[in-house]
Amino acid sequence: MMRWAIAVVSVSTATALLIQVWRLKRKCVKLELKLVESDDALQISQKQRAEERTGRIRAQRDLRKNLMQCNVIGKTPTSSFPMTPIGYMRSCYSTRNGTPRQPLLVTLAKSRLVLSSGVPAAALDGIEQYSHCWLIYVFHENTDLHNLWELSSHRDFKAKVRVPRLNGAKLGVFATRTPHRPCPIGLTVAKVERLEHGILMLSGADLVDGTPVIDIKPYLPYCDSVREASAPTWVNAGGEDDPLAVASVTFTEASLNGLDECWNKMERFSLYSSSRELHDFIAQVLSRDIRSLSQRQRPHDGVVSEIAQPLYGDSSELHNGGGDEKLVLYNVILEGLKISYTVDADCKVVVRSVQASSHLLENPLWPAAKST
Repeated sequence: MMRWAIAVVSVSTATALLIQVWRLKRKCVKLELKLVESDDALQISQKQRAEERTGRIRAQRDLRKNLMQCNVIGKTPTSSFPMTPIGYMRSCYSTRNGTPRQPLLVTLAKSRLVLSSGVPAAALDGIEQYSHCWLIYVFHENTDLHNLWELSSHRDFKAKVRVPRLNGAKLGVFATRTPHRPCPIGLTVAKVERLEHGILMLSGADLVDGTPVIDIKPYLPYCDSVREASAPTWVNAGGEDDPLAVASVTFTEASLNGLDECWNKMERFSLYSSSRELHDFIAQVLSRDIRSLSQRQRPHDGVVSEIAQPLYGDSSELHNGGGDEKLVLYNVILEGLKISYTVDADCKVVVRSVQASSHLLENPLWPAAKST
């Protein structure tokens, strides 16, 4: 009797186990079917996405083609790429006159990049990890900038330009760095000083105040510095044969007093931390001949009133050491200051006076502006 009971229990247990195994197998089969269905659905979805992506790429390509073949101002078909500046430069170079022709020549030049309202400050996160950066910008003060809207297909632009270092000899525009180009886009490199509340502080940039910046890219030494690069000998700066070399730069007592007087009023909003630092910057700018080719070719002993122009000259009497030689008085505006200087036949620069220019007087923080 006991054996019979044990047999019945064993059979019941085995039956239960078989039923459980059968149920598990059934669930596994259902799961496998669902897995196959999910895999099929995934493949269909991926195929649809690929088709959509292909169609989108084709549509974008057709759109670009149509945009590039669009008719601008009713003239011949042309292509254009509208771009909005990502920011603007606040620079120590108030005007084009005096701005270096190349970057990093004036290492004491200070500037800051202020992002446009639509560009978040987070876009600059990480840029301070690099020592230098590239700036792509627009030559916004070109006198012929209006031709971009009036002329099409780069018509009537000058293929050759005069090169200051070659004393006026001409080269193809693409063999120079002239700002007067078919597409007035500039490329410069600047030293990254720091990132301050979403404003990028730079030094060494050769950009005019208010320059629109299109893009910023970090400078990568391993690929941006070409060891095997070469250039014509006349491009190299410095040396006895450099036509832009200056013998010396000195300041008169009157110019130093004028600088100190202006500094007391502009200290709060200047890019510089002291009048001495500003003095050194001015000297560094004038340590290379910033005059135009026509100005450099003018005689030093001519009559001032005949060879001076309103923008660069002054008809006041300036004599060299009390002799008969009269010097032309040139003006340049740096950090809002009007710097008046002379250059003698030996390329010795003397700063004659420093005073506030209209650029500085129009600053809302200038004391005189508050009283008006």
